[in-house]
Amino acid sequence: MAPQTLDEQRIKDRVQSSVDRASTIFAEKNIRFTDLRRKVFEEIAATTASVGAYEVLDRLAKKGTRLAPISVYRALDALLEAGVVHRLESKNAYFACGRLHHPRTGRRPMFLSCEKCGSVIETDGEDIFKSIDSAARNADFEPRVKFVEVSGTCKDCAAKRQD
Repeated sequence: MAPQTLDEQRIKDRVQSSVDRASTIFAEKNIRFTDLRRKVFEEIAATTASVGAYEVLDRLAKKGTRLAPISVYRALDALLEAGVVHRLESKNAYFACGRLHHPRTGRRPMFLSCEKCGSVIETDGEDIFKSIDSAARNADFEPRVKFVEVSGTCKDCAAKRQD
């Protein structure tokens, strides 16, 4: 087996750190962090991009874990419920929560999705939500906004375009 590169080790360390935090959150919420849920979460946490359920299914199959799609969807539902992954509505894809503390602070995230590389950045969107709430209140409307999703170009892809 070839030795790991520095990037491979960083990814492995990032995934392990994410799994450790997710495990703690599952325990705090008294939800089982089963082996399948952990495997699905690891596949999602291994990338900075959003991934679809069938992509997760394919990645697991390549590692020897063959599952029915419903099993992956059930694992994803549990990961969403625990708050350790988010779903990008526009792509019907999932990504690991980069700020696993949001449920504790009550602040709501905004997702910035790169149209070029697919990376997703999670940032504090509380000011945006306050504006939405205010505009809705002025229109006598009750919003059910869970998150705001913005697509565009990340700094790395923008820099490549400049070159």
